[in-house]
Amino acid sequence: MEREHRFIRNETERSRWQVIHALSRQFAARAAEHDQAASFPHENIADLRACGYVHWTVPKAYGGEEISLYEMLLCQEELARGDGSTALAIGWHVGMMLNLRTTRPFPEDVFAEVCRSCVTDGALINSCATEPATGSPSRGGKPQTRAVPVDGGYRIRGRKTFSTLSPALSWILVTATVEGTDEVGEFLVRGEQVRIEETWNTMSMRATGSHDIVLEDVFVPERYRVGTVGPGGQKARQDDGGGWMLHIPACYLGIALAARDIAAEYAATYQPNSLPHPIAQVPHIQEKLGQMELKLLAARTLMYDLAARWDSGSPEARVAMKHEFGAAKTLATNAAIEVVDLAMRIVGARSLWRDMPLERLYRDVRAGLHNPPMDDATYRMLAQAAVAPYTKAPQA
Repeated sequence: MEREHRFIRNETERSRWQVIHALSRQFAARAAEHDQAASFPHENIADLRACGYVHWTVPKAYGGEEISLYEMLLCQEELARGDGSTALAIGWHVGMMLNLRTTRPFPEDVFAEVCRSCVTDGALINSCATEPATGSPSRGGKPQTRAVPVDGGYRIRGRKTFSTLSPALSWILVTATVEGTDEVGEFLVRGEQVRIEETWNTMSMRATGSHDIVLEDVFVPERYRVGTVGPGGQKARQDDGGGWMLHIPACYLGIALAARDIAAEYAATYQPNSLPHPIAQVPHIQEKLGQMELKLLAARTLMYDLAARWDSGSPEARVAMKHEFGAAKTLATNAAIEVVDLAMRIVGARSLWRDMPLERLYRDVRAGLHNPPMDDATYRMLAQAAVAPYTKAPQA
């Protein structure tokens, strides 16, 4: 039995969601194979290109659909119900295009080039900033990747880790310390200019293609230096609050929904010979099912409410929501872990078998703890927001 998505608001959203729903079912059939082999799901990406999803967040002026953040989350959550790896990977692309659409950090001719390549060629983009020595860029580490000024541009050498979607990227936004300065620049690099080392061999999200990319004396024209990063990894450009990063909680909530569906169907249909009815009527099973529903309802309601407010909000209002986006991510990822755990308790030891999706969902959902913002950063932001009204401004 299919569940109607309770957060769909209109027929336009429903029509596009149904396209993604159909793809999600196909991706689910392939997920175990890619998980076992840690292989990149090229056929899934091809399907997302064929249906046009890769340019749904591109501005209409450049041929895209310009869908809202809210609708992007509807789609991302649904993709993750089929395959979390595919959803997380493509989420960085569609989310980043939405962010670029909102903030316009690139020179307009460069942005137009990226958008049109996305629409006409299915080109994909992601930002790759993490390095072995610096860890997550959100922690403020300065990149060891170096950009040396030369005639007409820069020569860049370095290595980036956790480069999700790397086997399919046409554009890569990399950070590099500019030689002879204290600046950290952002540079657009073509996918064919880098070497991919297939280092991604993890227990979770095994099919995201988050390999290392190696830049070996890559030449980047001056026009493709598109930004400067300030202290603490902050972008020296317009801030939109980071609403696009809600694609992360949407992904993990999608994984949790898949686990919930498995557990609910199992509870409604499994009847051991020790009982006169399915286990769904057993009180402790009902309690677990109820806990799952409550956790999902709370996390999803917060996420979609924030997305709707971001879509309709002013630039100033969006920036002020940053700590709330962190709260949504932390609430969602931790709730998703708890939901998958409850699903496995309902199904019992059978959930450990490799021929059931639950053990893969259990592994995949834990990766959310390591996507930004991390829990400690969220709690710090929330604490600062709580005391801000009572904090005296420093004296001049």
